[in-house]
Amino acid sequence: MNERIRISQIRVIAEDGEQLGVMTPQDALRMARERGLDLVEVAPNVSPPVCRFLDFNKFRYEEQRREREARRKHHLPRLKEVKFKPHIEAHDYQVKLMRLKRFLARGDNAKVTVVFRGRELSHAELGRRILARLVTDLTATAKVERTPILEGRFMTMVFVPDHEALRRAAGAAKKAQPGAAGKSASAQAPQSSAPPPSVEVQAKGPESGSA
Repeated sequence: MNERIRISQIRVIAEDGEQLGVMTPQDALRMARERGLDLVEVAPNVSPPVCRFLDFNKFRYEEQRREREARRKHHLPRLKEVKFKPHIEAHDYQVKLMRLKRFLARGDNAKVTVVFRGRELSHAELGRRILARLVTDLTATAKVERTPILEGRFMTMVFVPDHEALRRAAGAAKKAQPGAAGKSASAQAPQSSAPPPSVEVQAKGPESGSA
């Protein structure tokens, strides 16, 4: 950049893309200074190298901003775990459900674990009910990647984001008119009383017979 360009001849491009031809770096730098700009080498591996007039500080800021945006878009999914008790209270269930939705909305995978203690393992159907309810509640957010597995005193299931469903939901939210949320909630209310779908659990380990 500027005085550090030491080759004898360069091809110069103006800030608006105009081709200014081949000249010495000294002449090009003088023209850049007159315009309040820097002379920056943008294609060093051609003959002669190509340099351009630009505001280097602004150029560097834009490059860093694009890199940050690219990193945000290139989100590497992580596996986040949320644990449930077989006798979970309604409020706690909703809190954990919202946590799962946040994980899935940002692109992470979600592992749900129902933890049985003591004699609770003899009532594995309680865990199946929780997982079946989650399948219903996460329909608009996720897909089931791994069906329930019972290993010892842990019943686990894995959800992954349903990106197409998330995009549709985001688009619908933008188009929604004021009051639409209330109508939607009232329309869906009768469905909440419907029994959750059955969930088949694959048992593993020596305690699988109790499932």
